[in-house]
Amino acid sequence: MTYEDIIYEVKDGVATITINRPDRMNAFRGQTCEELIHAFNKAGWDKSIGVIVLTGAGDRAFCTGGDQSAHEGQYDGRGTIGLPMEDLHSIIRDVPKPVIAKVRGFAVGGGNVLCTICDFTIAGESAQFGQVGPKVGSVDPGFGTAFLARVVGEKKAREIWYMCRRYKAADALAMGLVNAVVPDDQLDAEVDRWCAEIMEKSPTAIAIAKRSFNIDTEHQRGIAGLGMYALSLYYDTDESKEGGIAFKEKRKPNFRKFSK
Repeated sequence: MTYEDIIYEVKDGVATITINRPDRMNAFRGQTCEELIHAFNKAGWDKSIGVIVLTGAGDRAFCTGGDQSAHEGQYDGRGTIGLPMEDLHSIIRDVPKPVIAKVRGFAVGGGNVLCTICDFTIAGESAQFGQVGPKVGSVDPGFGTAFLARVVGEKKAREIWYMCRRYKAADALAMGLVNAVVPDDQLDAEVDRWCAEIMEKSPTAIAIAKRSFNIDTEHQRGIAGLGMYALSLYYDTDESKEGGIAFKEKRKPNFRKFSK
């Protein structure tokens, strides 16, 4: 596969996958997801690779989720909602290598979900986390909700989704959403240190440990599959479409007019 939306690099046993759409705040479209899935498969089963780093190009954003310009009721790719999110989320969990999210700037919406699913999240001080789904007529009814509750606790996860607030890196560290926070100019070096430590460990032991952790929440994959079908039906409603229309018109959406 020729990559257009991502950059794939390998150095010292570390594969770095960079979402390369800085003009779109590294939001993903269907093609972006397909390239990410391909790259994770490539790195995940390459025996010379010990760690995978996921990041975003530029300083403004790690990833801001689905590209609203590619969202007309459904997104522009394959899958239940026009984005193969189930496949992307699953491959991050399924590869037998630790995946580190390296975050500068915004990690919101689907970007926040990616951080949640990755084994580790290391953030620069500029990082901001949060959800936007209920503000734009969307939600992640799978790992983005159920697994988030395992990571930060049920009450905090509900706050994140219901309120759509932004959380600074220090707040995300306190709630357990990230593992470490450093000044932005030290982020690359910090991630390199984590990778170097991991590379000294037994890859088989880590692979077994990762699978063992995943077993406890594997039922959430089924929740995600069912939830995406519900989300697909929701995307075809006027209520959901109001979110996208208001976003493009740069105004507050009026969801209450659709309340039954």
